[in-house]
Amino acid sequence: MAMPANPSRLFTASRVALVVTAMSFALRGEAAGSWATAFHLTHEQVGWINGTAFYGFTLAMMFGGPLCDVLGLGRIIGLAFVGHLAGILLTIFAWNYWSLYAGTLLFGIANGSVEAACNPLIATLYPADKTTKLNHFHVWFPGGIVIGSLLAFAMGRAGWGWKAQFGSLLLPLVVYGGMFLGQGFPRTERVAQGVSTRSMFTSCLNPWFLFMVLCMLMTASTELGPNQWIPNILTNAGVPGILVLAWINGLMAIGRQCAGTFVHRLSPPGMLLMSAVLSALGLYAMSHSSGGMLFAAATVFALGVCFFWPTMLGYVSENFPKTGALGLAIMGGVGMLSVSFVLPVMGGLYDSGIAARVPAGRTAVDLAAAPAGGELGNLWIRIQADAGLETIGRVALLPAVLSAVFLVLLLLRRRRLPAAG
Repeated sequence: MAMPANPSRLFTASRVALVVTAMSFALRGEAAGSWATAFHLTHEQVGWINGTAFYGFTLAMMFGGPLCDVLGLGRIIGLAFVGHLAGILLTIFAWNYWSLYAGTLLFGIANGSVEAACNPLIATLYPADKTTKLNHFHVWFPGGIVIGSLLAFAMGRAGWGWKAQFGSLLLPLVVYGGMFLGQGFPRTERVAQGVSTRSMFTSCLNPWFLFMVLCMLMTASTELGPNQWIPNILTNAGVPGILVLAWINGLMAIGRQCAGTFVHRLSPPGMLLMSAVLSALGLYAMSHSSGGMLFAAATVFALGVCFFWPTMLGYVSENFPKTGALGLAIMGGVGMLSVSFVLPVMGGLYDSGIAARVPAGRTAVDLAAAPAGGELGNLWIRIQADAGLETIGRVALLPAVLSAVFLVLLLLRRRRLPAAG
């Protein structure tokens, strides 16, 4: 017989599961260059491989969200465990583009299953403080990226390659599997309140809810698109890119842990407006920085994207409670789906920027093969740095648009709009 729901243990186990999701994000970013070399891939192809994790996430969210009410939260988390294990093993033993693609897809499905189950689980466990507790849960997405980034940096310095780094994911995987094992899970909030399935689907057609889904497309791309490319791009710009990624996500983790203060002072729409403005400024500053100044620009970017994801989920859960697990699944799934497209787009822009900077009479292949430290080798590094930073700068358009959108949302809120659904 299942034990009664233990909120503290379930919340902690959910955070460990999110650490596995986040560590895989960091490790893929660090492995991008190694994959390109080992499997003879272009940056665009690497973008498609990494992007598949995000639409795999979307598939799991879209199907797993509604199934949370049918199969139960525990079974969805069980599927996440199996998917994580299969994804880790297939990635470690990958032999070509398609095996990497399949392993990353399994990772994405597992990651989406974690979010599909844990977001409504936390909203159900803490109905009076959803936005704050969802921020506290999502502390461990940037927190896990910090762990993965520092681990990848240390293992890389010790001569341990990307396969060993992905193997390190097995430890937190076993931990969260053991913590969830044998636990009782509550019914989702929507089921507990007696809201019908038909009402849930109808509420997801609310125009204001669909408006927030559109916003999620841009907030997720702003946060996760640049973060996935930062280790590769910034390393060529004169700093260890993986450490910049760790810095950004360390600041995000601290900010999310302190989310309650901001929620009470600014309100969720105010937080979203602040996030959009700082994100745009941070990305623009990064595209015009080098060396140590990249950390300063990255700090502004981190403060911007810090609250985007959990505040969007909290806002929807509080203002559109009848959408239930499906509403949260749509938000998370659409957010990740947008990233699956923005990553190869960024990769394509990166490749185009490099091609435009290669001097006449030379090719990118020639420059890439030039000895490190020589004139051509240094030129190749500068070309990659300039093209990569320009690519990051172009993403700043997304939060610039969001700044205007969230300003309107904040003004409408003062008129008591949008109506909850």
